[in-house]
Amino acid sequence: MKIVVHIDEAAQWQAALAEALPQATVLTSEAPADERKDADYLAIWKAPAHLLQEQTQLKGIINLGAGVDYLLKTPGLPSDVPIVKLRDAGMGELMADYAFYGVLHFYRSMDRYSEQQQNATWKPQEVVEKSQWPVGVLGLGAIGSFVASALEQAGFPVLGWSRSPKQIRGVHCFHGDDGLSELLGQVQSLITILPDTAATQHILNAERLAQLPQGASVINPGRGSLIDEQALLEALGSGNQPGHLRGALLDVFQEEPLPTDNPLWQHPKVIVTPHMAAPTPLNDAIDQVIAYLHAFESGEKLSTINPEAGY
Repeated sequence: MKIVVHIDEAAQWQAALAEALPQATVLTSEAPADERKDADYLAIWKAPAHLLQEQTQLKGIINLGAGVDYLLKTPGLPSDVPIVKLRDAGMGELMADYAFYGVLHFYRSMDRYSEQQQNATWKPQEVVEKSQWPVGVLGLGAIGSFVASALEQAGFPVLGWSRSPKQIRGVHCFHGDDGLSELLGQVQSLITILPDTAATQHILNAERLAQLPQGASVINPGRGSLIDEQALLEALGSGNQPGHLRGALLDVFQEEPLPTDNPLWQHPKVIVTPHMAAPTPLNDAIDQVIAYLHAFESGEKLSTINPEAGY
């Protein structure tokens, strides 16, 4: 079995996989082309097109992350090779931490205290009951479900949305266009953890952002394509034209790194983080990849990516 790895920490992956699979040949994409071609499996994250194009006998591709949008757009991606992706692999807890911080930032008025500090204003803000602060989670895959459950266990009413019906204990789940509108009208903080697909491009456009209640906040650790950035800026408003949204915590953007002249950097109601919400924990991810490889080799049925759906 020959495995080729492409990711920033490729040397660590190579060593770990070689130790776990002593009968396999494990190479990084930096190996000479004549050695890395004809691999049985690719374990990759944002791999160059030539790495896929030079393969002739792939049995499977393992996407080393939860999002497959980059992979599905890569020229030369074979149409007849099954693709699996990391599902949670320790990312759920990290994403939940980020989402929980975002919710608390607005729920406990840290944005207002920051503004007050600029003016040396000493004014405690009212703390409402958590039961009065409903949180919406768009996207109820493995990571989104983990986030929704974590917030529910922390005491917040949680409303979840997905394209198809889902059931999560303690979470009020919606689906479809009507369900999305119903959810948006009820939440104080909205968290987006949807994949990047044709159906989710700018799912939060001007019309849908306007459906959020006055003073709601948006937290996006999912994909930059989910939000129309110009519509978000207008919903947040400016000094002369206050908008109806209270603030936004954004980890992902339509262009990354976020250009230095993007107005999101300077907007007083926006917190920018550099796509760091849920880095993949190496040990958990390697364990999942090893399990995938064993399953491929033994012919087990796996939950694979549907390229048409985009996830």
